[in-house]
Amino acid sequence: MTGAGSALEVRGLSKSFLTDGGMVDALAGVDLRAASGERVALIGPSGCGKSTLFNIVAGLDQPTAGEVRIGGEVLAERLGASAYMPQRDALLPWRRVLDNVTLALELAGRPRREARAVATPLLDRFGLGRFAGAWPWQLSGGMRHRAAFLRTVIAQPPLVLLDEPFGALDGITRADLQQWVSDVWSGMDSTVLLVTHDITEAVFLADRVVVLTPRPGRVATVLDVDLPRPRRLAVQETADFVDLERRLRHELRAAMPAAGPAPA
Repeated sequence: MTGAGSALEVRGLSKSFLTDGGMVDALAGVDLRAASGERVALIGPSGCGKSTLFNIVAGLDQPTAGEVRIGGEVLAERLGASAYMPQRDALLPWRRVLDNVTLALELAGRPRREARAVATPLLDRFGLGRFAGAWPWQLSGGMRHRAAFLRTVIAQPPLVLLDEPFGALDGITRADLQQWVSDVWSGMDSTVLLVTHDITEAVFLADRVVVLTPRPGRVATVLDVDLPRPRRLAVQETADFVDLERRLRHELRAAMPAAGPAPA
């Protein structure tokens, strides 16, 4: 699966909401970029505006100020310019695994038979070959997330947005999926923006990690992850990896002096 990635650039992005308690500033002057084919992780305390930023990049919401450039352009309509995988797998219970996976292709106008022909050989690579005809409720949590991830990337989107896709999984399953995603990414050219609360996950999966402050979210710092790819879970035991985790934990604590301890 290949497809040219689109560079992402966010400039001076701010977002405010009117609530019963008054105006809430969710984001304030956020600047970030992801080069074509780069994997960038966003990390910060709960409520710092990560999901709000994702909704704006995906075109589900509009900023109060600032702009989003995808592929160097400010698009009048951003819906469809990226593939968005939310925190929950959101598999449709009335569609079997194969037909869940083909949904993005069908929505793009591909006939169902053609979409199935594209998806079927990919199911084995994603560990789902024996479950093409299964219902979502028959899958384990990890398998559901694999199916949702394949549905997200099957149309070879230039930009992929992953909003804590593994946050609800147990530690062992989550580690297995981190390795699996790292392997799958080695065959993809898509640009990836990943939201996570997990320091280890951010360092393992990303080329750069963007640290956001408590609300209103601002970019506190950017950490380059200069570890070679492809990465195996064993890299997490190396001195370089542990040092990057330590530096990221320090940056998180520095970014939120009044917000309590940094996430584990």
